[in-house]
Amino acid sequence: MTTGTTWPVELTIATDPVSGATVRQLTRYKAHSHHAYFTYSCWYDDGRKLVIASDRGNRTNLYGVDLESGEFTQLTDWEPGTGADTHGICKNPAREEIYITIGGTVTALDLTTLRTRPLYSRPAGYVNAGMDVTADGRYLCVGCTENLSDRFQVDLGHGYIGFNEYWEAHPHSMIWRVPVDGGATELVHEERCWVGHVNASPRLPHLITFCHEGPWHKVGNRIWGLDLTTGSAWKIRPTAPGETVGHEYWMTDGEHIGYHGGNADGGIYGAIRYDNTDRTEAPFVGHCWHFHSHLLDLVVGDGNAREPYLLAWRFRDGAFEGPKVLAWHRGSFHTQALHVHPHVFAGGTKVLYTADPHGYGQVTIVDVPEFEALPNRSEVTKNKEV
Repeated sequence: MTTGTTWPVELTIATDPVSGATVRQLTRYKAHSHHAYFTYSCWYDDGRKLVIASDRGNRTNLYGVDLESGEFTQLTDWEPGTGADTHGICKNPAREEIYITIGGTVTALDLTTLRTRPLYSRPAGYVNAGMDVTADGRYLCVGCTENLSDRFQVDLGHGYIGFNEYWEAHPHSMIWRVPVDGGATELVHEERCWVGHVNASPRLPHLITFCHEGPWHKVGNRIWGLDLTTGSAWKIRPTAPGETVGHEYWMTDGEHIGYHGGNADGGIYGAIRYDNTDRTEAPFVGHCWHFHSHLLDLVVGDGNAREPYLLAWRFRDGAFEGPKVLAWHRGSFHTQALHVHPHVFAGGTKVLYTADPHGYGQVTIVDVPEFEALPNRSEVTKNKEV
């Protein structure tokens, strides 16, 4: 099938057997499908459609899915082995355009005309380190780090092979600012540290965050801010010995950053303003790979392979309530494409995720019932366990 082709609807609607929530599975093809990494919103057409990636016909391509009707439109027509980073796609907040790295080239895709244009070529000898679009839609901030696969085995998407070795090597990393309408690119940050997870504030166009990748208990400080105007970088939520934080994401106001982690007393969850003021943090019960929220009134986590549930918490009176079970996703987390990566819709009414309960990764949306109506994780009966 070619670009612009409409595929048959695959939408199925069911009731989650644990929580009773309505679950809308958007894909049903006998191959893996997934949404973008949870910090990158890829909604378009005023939120009515979503860009996803799907493996069909021995190739991976991007598709636009109508969230109401389930209608599929093929957005790209790549040959097998194209090498596109389908987890790192991000959308321009000011226009119907997404950006994706194909090989070593960052490419713009117009979601209306389906035309593409190259924007930026990564320096030789480097690999992706994440990218995002500034809040005004004018610039793409592109991270890259040294390719060290000639020194040791690297397969980060399938078992984090080489993860410790990459951190120990202190690779040279850079962040570039790329005008989306063309023009000179600008090197805004570089250092001898493994940089990743470049995320732009959704409200303040001069601010982004990035992270120092590696084992959380070994990284000196995970979360960093960068002012694109001055080039200054600083630690966000500095950690004391024995503390870890990470998997950071911007909240809706574009000023606060959510994170999870731990200390000697157990788990913690919190949010902090980019200038390290207005910090809210509290003990937190429950282990998940990733979390997402827009505020702290609804925090959703994805559990893990042994606890394959979407879990929900809320912050009330200085403490977190939960976890409650939102959905029994039964995800394996076997590869990066099968990580659940929950993303809470604006308003907190639905959660997007990917899971493989029947063997193939499928893109799914679950409605969020009233918090009080959800079952407590501690009360879920054993016959619902995997």
